[in-house]
Amino acid sequence: MPAGGGSPSRWPSEEELDVVRKKVAAISGRDASEVRVAACPYRICPLGAHIDHQGGTVTAMTINYGVLLGFVPSDDTEVVLQSGQFKGGIRFRVDDLQKPIENPGNINWESYARGAVYALQNSGYDLRKGIVGYISGVKGLDSSGLSSSAAVGVAYLLALENVNDLDLSPVDNIQLDKSIENKYLGLENGILDPSAILLSRYGYLTFMDCKTASPSYAYFSELNKSQQPQGQLPFKILLAFSGLQHNLPKSRGYNTRVFECKEAARALLCVLGCEDAPILRNVDPGVYEAQKCILDENLARRAEHYFSEMKRVAKGRDAWARGNLQEFGQLVSASGHSSIVNYECGSKEMIQLHEILLKAPGVLGARFSGAGFRGCCLAMVDSERAEEAAAYVRAEYEKAQPELVSKIPVDRRVLVCEPGDSARVILPDHDRHC
Repeated sequence: MPAGGGSPSRWPSEEELDVVRKKVAAISGRDASEVRVAACPYRICPLGAHIDHQGGTVTAMTINYGVLLGFVPSDDTEVVLQSGQFKGGIRFRVDDLQKPIENPGNINWESYARGAVYALQNSGYDLRKGIVGYISGVKGLDSSGLSSSAAVGVAYLLALENVNDLDLSPVDNIQLDKSIENKYLGLENGILDPSAILLSRYGYLTFMDCKTASPSYAYFSELNKSQQPQGQLPFKILLAFSGLQHNLPKSRGYNTRVFECKEAARALLCVLGCEDAPILRNVDPGVYEAQKCILDENLARRAEHYFSEMKRVAKGRDAWARGNLQEFGQLVSASGHSSIVNYECGSKEMIQLHEILLKAPGVLGARFSGAGFRGCCLAMVDSERAEEAAAYVRAEYEKAQPELVSKIPVDRRVLVCEPGDSARVILPDHDRHC
């Protein structure tokens, strides 16, 4: 993990922590001063979209919004949970054997807590303590392409590990969250989301090689002798919400495109007589260029997105390290264009919102956040014009989609965000000073 300064826009705030601590105190009967909090930020992916499941290299950073899970150890193996977003409560035991969900349509907020127990059980960890807790995300930001589900999964993992005295590395937890998503929930997600949440650091762009699961970092403007003072970045992140929301398993588009990428890799590897795993990372770019004519139209588009996106990631690293936001933003916009044309994702409304962002004052680059079927779009924007850009996008998207916009809380239609830090457990003050 690189060294670096903390974010000037600290998340979570003491007010946010106090709300969660008081909720846990009320549920558990413990004093609020005993409550620990797992803070797991949401993430964005400026470059490297849709290629993590193919072993590609992706970029990520977190933002100053996320999931807070306040918790205390239970007296036994029982897990007792309440949510800020969902009614009712959860009760089960960590020594109950958890079995994978057979029908993804049955996934609900309880599934992620059980999935965390499943992942730890399946990896051989001994769980003797449960948790009593309260979990809360940011209203309106769930199902928005910001990896709120991964943030929830990581939060449960960190809490269960904390009360059971398990000392796991971020890389361990990346694989455990992947187990929640792939094995327990039945989703074809890669490691981008947990990697971003667990490895990001303010001021750095995180690069994750999804084939080797190895991270690397580039600090903004590190190659430019006239760097910005540490802790001050010249851009902000704009999140513009479409008003479209549904759970990922209900969209067949995502898994279909993952399958098509694998089929493209299989076809290209077959030409070589190669029996490597059918992921596009195992196909040499030169072989792709020489043999791409054998692919049918759909598979050719998926492969083109992968190989062009890998090039954009490499160029993006250089631009970021030089502090060239104009060039970096252009690459982000090119990535968004390829998502629409080559990966063929994005609903009509999401594409419309993306186009509005590209016209907004001060916006350097924009693309979908997440798979592009619902949720939000992200933009890198000049810090000094962020509010002006946000006002423009609010007004223009409301003109284009008044009915959808009416469903979004006024203060959640467009957010101006700061880059964030990695997931962590915030201990009570008396534990931090021991």
